Amino acid sequence: MKQKITVPDILSRKHDGRKITMLTAYDYLFARLIDSAGIDIILVGDSLGTVIQGHHTTLPVTMDEMIYHTRLVSKGVENALVVGDMPFMSYQTSVSDAVYNAGRFLKEAGAEAVKVEGGTTAIDKIKAIIASGIPVMGHVGLLPQSVHQMGGYKVQGKEDTSAERIMSDAIMLDDAGVFAVVVEGIPAGLATKITAAISVPTIGIGAGIDCDGQVLVMHDLLGLTPQPVPKFVRQFAALRGLCIDAVKRFKVDVENGKFPSDDESYH
Repeated sequence: MKQKITVPDILSRKHDGRKITMLTAYDYLFARLIDSAGIDIILVGDSLGTVIQGHHTTLPVTMDEMIYHTRLVSKGVENALVVGDMPFMSYQTSVSDAVYNAGRFLKEAGAEAVKVEGGTTAIDKIKAIIASGIPVMGHVGLLPQSVHQMGGYKVQGKEDTSAERIMSDAIMLDDAGVFAVVVEGIPAGLATKITAAISVPTIGIGAGIDCDGQVLVMHDLLGLTPQPVPKFVRQFAALRGLCIDAVKRFKVDVENGKFPSDDESYH
């Protein structure tokens, strides 16, 4: 049996030079699949808003929905570190709301850490969550919860001012005591500089090869989501077509009286 991965294990990867792998999961079945493959961290992302619920952004996802999905994922995990994603307006409103909602992930849903978007704008909440004994994963660069403020899902940090702000946020999060920082949708060169500048691991998504780890949405990795996918996505399988074909074959066999067969019936 593999050893349970902990926050200190993830922190040690920075110094050991071992890359960190992280994938999203939103239910028991996918969590079991990912965990059995040896992935280090399973993120119950608020991306469930777009992947599972069919929204155009992550903004509609509620705290109760995140707790529900995180609870399902936790049941399917034995080894990976489970991280719950703090959804929009679960922490922005006040420090007390942030600590309370972060605590719900551990107390009610079985998560072992939470992820919070933002640097300067969220630092007081992040410090309070950490002070309460809850590990926090930071998130800088492209922030999906700030999609309207950023004018869409656009690469961040191309201009000097933007790059300096993202670097400053990453250093601020490091100083605050986060155990890792997701860097999303920024130039590879900037991600390299951030990775060298902070003491905790960086986990990249659309941020180049030099991050200490990488994360993808599981459904993107498996090729289940419709085209087009973002530039940074590599589809390691093409399951969407296989699933549609299997359903079509079921339909044909039912309509032609070929399913169920005698062997598939009780007598």
